[in-house]
Amino acid sequence: MTTEISPTRPTSGDPPQPDPEVLERPQRRHFTAEYRTSVLRQADACTRKGELGALLRREGLYSSLLTDWRRRRKADGLAAPDQKRGRKPTPASETELAHLRKENAKLTKELAATRMVVDVQKNVSALLGIALESAEPGTTS
Repeated sequence: MTTEISPTRPTSGDPPQPDPEVLERPQRRHFTAEYRTSVLRQADACTRKGELGALLRREGLYSSLLTDWRRRRKADGLAAPDQKRGRKPTPASETELAHLRKENAKLTKELAATRMVVDVQKNVSALLGIALESAEPGTTS
């Protein structure tokens, strides 16, 4: 009599099954400056066909990362600390300057409209022959 082993029951020789649960949000990988320079040195040493691809597969990296790291090494040095992602905080002086410029534009627009109204009043009074009193004491138009 033979007995069959069902595939759902683990046997003593089988390796444990990996947990199939997927994490809710994957973690972003971070690479140290030493690691990046090491990988770049190895990538620069690759001369034969397929070596660079093998290096990237072995390290689990994308070619775009290598391109970005080379660009950063050329621009400002790879040892510089990583820039934070997202919107950069603006200094208070820049925020205040932007606010004052916006307010200045608004007030300039209001002043132009007020001057136009005064000009229209002057023209109407000139047509009707009415003398207008000046806002300043002792002067007349």
